Amino acid sequence: MAFPNSSRMELPILQELNATGGEEMVRVLYSRLVPYFPQLTDEDLKERTKSGRNRWRMLVNKAGQSLVKKGEIRRHRGSWRLTEKGKERIEREGLAFDIPLETVKEELSHDDVKKKLIEIGLMLGKYAEEEYNRFDVIWKESKLSPRISHVFEVQIKGKIESALAKLKHAYDVQRSKPFLVISDELNSKKANRLLYPYLSGSFHEIGDVTTILSVGEVKRVYNALSSIKNVLEKFFE
Repeated sequence: MAFPNSSRMELPILQELNATGGEEMVRVLYSRLVPYFPQLTDEDLKERTKSGRNRWRMLVNKAGQSLVKKGEIRRHRGSWRLTEKGKERIEREGLAFDIPLETVKEELSHDDVKKKLIEIGLMLGKYAEEEYNRFDVIWKESKLSPRISHVFEVQIKGKIESALAKLKHAYDVQRSKPFLVISDELNSKKANRLLYPYLSGSFHEIGDVTTILSVGEVKRVYNALSSIKNVLEKFFE
């Protein structure tokens, strides 16, 4: 049996709630929290007490009860809702990485980058959509395809744990290829240093599969593809 202590589950719960806009159904969190603890086996997740209760769900609820007592979440009709106190804990305990505002030079806005990612996807023959299930941009093979092949989160400035949690969720559920778009001022060496605690810790599952792109790289790819757009269209006719 490899169950974690319930106290170790509190931050992942807060993190998942923050990533989904501040509120999520508890029944959804049961599965969303599993990837945080790779030591768990299928047998662990199916294990039941003598009375027939699922041990994993009991553990999740125990952690939730502790968070309620601390005032960091509230119960609401089968869901848990993140409070301001819970958000403060996320920041206080190091899960909130802020890109320094003084280093940001926004040649392209957040919306501009999303639109370019949409155009890149379309030029490559993908179905592309923004703000799909809370993801900034997604690509699929076709509009009717049930699987998201690529997922993009654009984080030019501000807290990054929410973006990483969304990418991790997409990878966990559909093995979507995750892309994180960052400010030009965060060169690859600095970005890797700042992101290392995340991609080797809570988000280690996507550490080796996440592609980090700068805004400038997105712009260069867009310009390059635009210059041969007419030729590309012939390939996908």
